Amino acid sequence: MLLALDTASPQVTVALLDDAGTVVAERRTDHLMKHAEQLAPLIAGVLTDAGVQQFDVTAVAVGVGPGPFTGLRVGLATARTFAMVLEIPVYGVCSLDALALEAVDSGAVEGPFVVATDARRKEVYWAAYDDRGRRVSEPAVDRPADVASDGPVVGEGAQLFPDHFPHAVEPLRPSAGWLGRAVVEERAELLDPDPLYLRRPDAVAPSRPKAVS
Repeated sequence: MLLALDTASPQVTVALLDDAGTVVAERRTDHLMKHAEQLAPLIAGVLTDAGVQQFDVTAVAVGVGPGPFTGLRVGLATARTFAMVLEIPVYGVCSLDALALEAVDSGAVEGPFVVATDARRKEVYWAAYDDRGRRVSEPAVDRPADVASDGPVVGEGAQLFPDHFPHAVEPLRPSAGWLGRAVVEERAELLDPDPLYLRRPDAVAPSRPKAVS
C-alpha cells in the first residue's frame, strides 16, 4: 500500500492507496498551519480507517512543494523517516502536479491551464500545464501581475488575486489522494524527496560580525 502526504500548503493532507491506485482512506486537517502537530495523528488516522498497520505500507509519496520552508520540512522529514524505518521507497512529487491531475480528471479544466498557489509576500508559486495535465514549464515564484492569465487557473493563488486570474477553478489545495494517484499511475515526474523551495527561507543564520579595527 502507498502512504501519500502533502504539507506544501497551509492544510495537511494524508491518504492511503492500494496497489490499483484506489484511495482507501484519506484525511485532511480542518485547522490550517501547525503541520508538525497534525501530521502524525493524520497518518495514524488513515491507517486506522483502512484497518491496516504501518508495516503494511510498501511505499511513501510526498509532495515536495513548492511551498513554505517550515511546512515542507515537516512533511519531507516525516516521509523520509517513515520510509527509512520500514525500509521502503519514498517518491517525491511536485505538489502543483497533484493539483493539475485532479483538475483534469475531475473535468474542472479543458485545454491548457495554469496552477497557482499562495507563496505569501503577495506572490504565487505557479506552473503551466497542457490539456492532459502534463507540466510544460518549470515551477516558479512570481508576482501575480507578471504571470496574469485569462485562462483557467487552478489553486488558491487564483482566488487570492482575482484581478490577475479572473478564471479561477478548483481544487484549491493539493490532495494526498491525487498525489498518490500520480505515483501509482505514473502520471507525474517522480522526484527525490527534497524540498522545492524556489527561494531562501525567512529564517537564516546570522552572518559573522565584522572585525573591529
